[in-house]
Amino acid sequence: MIQMKFILYVQLILFTAISACNKTKAPVFGAMPPTVEDTVIVTPPAKDSTEKYFLALGDSYTIGQSVTIEERFPAQTTSLLRGYGLNMLTPEYIATSGWTTLNLQNAITTQNPTGPYDVVTLLIGVNDQFQSGDTSGYRERFTQLLQKSIELAGNKTAHVFVLSIPDYSVTPFAASYNTAEISEEIDLFNAINKNVTLSHNISYTDITPSTRMASTDVSLIATDGLHPSGKEYAKWAALLAPKIKAVLQ
Repeated sequence: MIQMKFILYVQLILFTAISACNKTKAPVFGAMPPTVEDTVIVTPPAKDSTEKYFLALGDSYTIGQSVTIEERFPAQTTSLLRGYGLNMLTPEYIATSGWTTLNLQNAITTQNPTGPYDVVTLLIGVNDQFQSGDTSGYRERFTQLLQKSIELAGNKTAHVFVLSIPDYSVTPFAASYNTAEISEEIDLFNAINKNVTLSHNISYTDITPSTRMASTDVSLIATDGLHPSGKEYAKWAALLAPKIKAVLQ
């Protein structure tokens, strides 16, 4: 398994270099520096009584690599909530492609977002699985991130929403590798984040089964052949919005 991951990692680096020459964004999990469109934190204006603040924490699945800003799941969730009559502000993001739980922790410390937020979402772990497979370290850091999310939500557990890790084994990108092993490891990491989430009485949204439908529906995959499409993100938003609405109204 270690040898397979090493080979995959080397090929990813080569693929990134080739893509850079072609001036295209490489669809990789490997750590990438944040860009303006990836990590967006702004100092909020004076808050009125109806404005709702949304902070999305995560990795490439949160900033929606290879889809438009409007197609990201936090943006689509916000759109649905506005349709319910809620005064949702544009989501803020601390998320970049390639981030592990440790990267996200460091970014939160560096950016030091000011709360409280009315909604905090957390989706993190695919790069922990891909880069190291360190489940014990993942449990510890995910727990710390969840506790930080609660803090950022004004210590209101009902205002924190965790999403499971998507299964990228069904994508064209992973087709030539041990997809069964990838899927099993995703399940293992999700078992950890679900256990930690529910032990804190936090909302948990399992989007993994939905992402596996991409094995027979290519429209659920973005043009990079790896990440979800806006259509798939819309499914996540449809699951999240009613949960958030119930808390905010």
